[in-house]
Amino acid sequence: MTSRRIALRCVALASSALLSVSGCTLQSGAGGGTRGGGAGPSASVSGEAGSALKAVDGLTVKGRAPKTDYDRERFGSPWADTDSNSCDTRDDILRRDLDEVTFRDGKCKVVSGTLEADPYTGERVPFRRGHSAIDVDHVVALSDAWQKGAQQWPPRKRIALANDPLNLLAVDASSNRSKGDGDAATWLPPNKKFRCTYVARQAAVKRKYELWVTGAERDAMRRVLSGCPDRKLPSGGNPTQAPARFRAD
Repeated sequence: MTSRRIALRCVALASSALLSVSGCTLQSGAGGGTRGGGAGPSASVSGEAGSALKAVDGLTVKGRAPKTDYDRERFGSPWADTDSNSCDTRDDILRRDLDEVTFRDGKCKVVSGTLEADPYTGERVPFRRGHSAIDVDHVVALSDAWQKGAQQWPPRKRIALANDPLNLLAVDASSNRSKGDGDAATWLPPNKKFRCTYVARQAAVKRKYELWVTGAERDAMRRVLSGCPDRKLPSGGNPTQAPARFRAD
């Protein structure tokens, strides 16, 4: 029986309420998609408890607030030692993320090292203090946070976000600067293999600090995480309030 005749037979059976027991299957379009769907795979995948995808579904969705009055100083002095280990936060992250690390003073001031596989590009990037191609990036940019809830916070919470290891990565400087204050709807790492990890970390930070997302951002996060629905939500980092001795404008 030809394909055309099979299809016609299925239609006839369907009209007689026999389709469910006939063994017939309606064919999709030539492109392999389902007709009338339109929402794409991200709309149909649901995350398990504890997954980053599930966490995204729990984030508050609101419009982006104005950037009015944003200033880096609203988040305290850069790289404050909020964990009281006598090393500034930038050196903490360099020590955590680099290989072959050498120090100026034995334990804190990182003077050289290597990012063996930069998260954003996948490339090997050397670090030399004062001549570095490596930045420490805020995974959720501070300006983005300001426009999605942080402008309403007390200063100690903003300081905590700016220095939380959960929100920080040593990365290729040029990629970081191309990101600017973009969210998942406007920027993703060129290294596609890292995108699930990157978006999962953004989801973790936004959940931990109760930051909201825009609708476009939520949809972009779901698209990425639908490709890795079992990816666990990262945890850890510092408390969401910096010690009382820290101040910010």
